[in-house]
Amino acid sequence: MTSLGFLYPGHSAEDDYPRIEQLLGSDIRLDLAHTDIGEDAHRIDALRALGEPGRLAAGVEQLRLSGAEAVVWACTSGGFVHGWEGAHEQVRALARAAGMPASSTSFGFVHAAREIGAARVAIGSVYPDDIAGLFAGFLRAGGVEVTALRGSGPGTAAEVGTWGEAEVLALAREADTPDADAVLLPGTALHTAAHLSTLEKDLGKPVLTANQVTVWEALRLTDRRVNAPGLGALFTREPIVQV
Repeated sequence: MTSLGFLYPGHSAEDDYPRIEQLLGSDIRLDLAHTDIGEDAHRIDALRALGEPGRLAAGVEQLRLSGAEAVVWACTSGGFVHGWEGAHEQVRALARAAGMPASSTSFGFVHAAREIGAARVAIGSVYPDDIAGLFAGFLRAGGVEVTALRGSGPGTAAEVGTWGEAEVLALAREADTPDADAVLLPGTALHTAAHLSTLEKDLGKPVLTANQVTVWEALRLTDRRVNAPGLGALFTREPIVQV
């Protein structure tokens, strides 16, 4: 049994995780500890406060007691808003507090794009333009080219959590460009686990979504590889060998 720990802010799309656990169909357990969301707003100050060390450390003990072997900060914007170096320091501090390997959804997107060989990506963002631009900059810092950035406008995590397949598919379609190797949908408040097969079939290319890459990143930290077709190309392709 491999136990993976996640620090998840609020409750907007927490049900993606038991669904993903079921789709993995293996001896893997996903444990969530909910962190204080504070002010539910897509503003730089609110998002930086969301990922403060004290807020993250508060959920660590619960995950340690659950037997977690790795922990991931399951919040895209609460990572990249600190910038490339700041996000590294954030996960280093989390690893020290947890006493286990740690990462974040933001780094999960970079690593997952590399895994599937997606050098160019299009972003379908649930953030306002200034925040979405920070995510694009974070990806570029990680060596991933951004071909297009489309946003849904400002909205709270609670609002995004009410979206269904139609809204998610519309966001992905609007974001996609012919030269993009994959489409990225950041935002762990967005329900996507049930829609990955539909998204990839409709777009004809890999789609990386926040909760999907968060779980994949935790598996990467524990050196586990699981073939799970229901979770998209990220969970079915052979890794790209970097030369």
